[in-house]
Amino acid sequence: MLAGLAVLCACRGTRQVSTQPPAALSAAWAEARVYVSNEESTEIAVIDATTDTLVSRIFVGKRPRGIRVSPDGKSLFVALSGSPIAPPGTDESKLPPPDRAADGIAVVDLAAQKLQRTLFTGEDPESFDTSPDGTILYVSNEDAGTASIVSLVTGDLLAALPVGQEPEGVRVRPDGKVVYVTSEAENQVAAIDTLTKQLVARIDTGPRPRGIAFTSDGRRAYVTAEQGGTVAVIDAQKHQLLSEIKIDFPGAKPMGVALSPGGDTAYVTCGRGGAIAVIDVATNQVRKIFPQIGARPWGIGVSPDGRKLYTANGPSNDVSVVDAASGAVLTRIPVGKGPWGIAVAPESPVSKR
Repeated sequence: MLAGLAVLCACRGTRQVSTQPPAALSAAWAEARVYVSNEESTEIAVIDATTDTLVSRIFVGKRPRGIRVSPDGKSLFVALSGSPIAPPGTDESKLPPPDRAADGIAVVDLAAQKLQRTLFTGEDPESFDTSPDGTILYVSNEDAGTASIVSLVTGDLLAALPVGQEPEGVRVRPDGKVVYVTSEAENQVAAIDTLTKQLVARIDTGPRPRGIAFTSDGRRAYVTAEQGGTVAVIDAQKHQLLSEIKIDFPGAKPMGVALSPGGDTAYVTCGRGGAIAVIDVATNQVRKIFPQIGARPWGIGVSPDGRKLYTANGPSNDVSVVDAASGAVLTRIPVGKGPWGIAVAPESPVSKR
């Protein structure tokens, strides 16, 4: 049935429609911003989510990847890396040496749209998350194989824990008591107790786990497995694998994952498959697949009202804006070289100046 559904979706193709939101939308949505990290350049692209147009760029530093808005909405955090880009199959012995002085987490003042400071958090930071109160950063350091715990108040490195080779995805459980970190090379998720700063569990997943999303009640986690073509469903209280959801679509490589504002739907980018898989959280079944979204969609964000999806399409240097109900591509926005991550802020501090 799913294969038939995919064929029907593919026949629809891509169409251009108006991106203007209806007048009934809230003021918060009218002021929303979408921030995009461009891995192959040194800046963040800023999109006005009302008009879906590029409005500015913010310099941050080398190779920006992981990106997140602070809980209070005043700052933007961006993972920077001085390690050279090395796609799968690269002979790393021929790469230039890393620039470790470029590693860190950039802190951007969103009202001023300016880089404020850069925190050293470990070698080659790729992704991260913040504690619910915005005082602690949890960072995956890809080259080092560690997860760093850093104070945002003092800038001090509080701990660095081995979590497996090539760690990537990082997500804090909504209650703030546990953080999950994926290890691409070891096909596992490491669970860290945030109070004791100790590793409390390792959870097996499909090959090459990438992104993580928790349900709002913190009972389950969804973890994408790029090479497995699956999404792992994890009991986030017992730290046990419950099931795996197969993304049955040609070329699907599950990468990013984001939940709808209501928490009833998980959206998964499919990388080289060029699609978004839509998962029903109640049944853990793929409800539908949106094809022809863009070139290798990776990072994904959802508008505050849940009506639109944004995907970072690295090879084509653009962001797709997708209707969350139909899967139609509303527009594509050129943003810069190698867009990687997406962060959606429901309200722009810039509008308050």
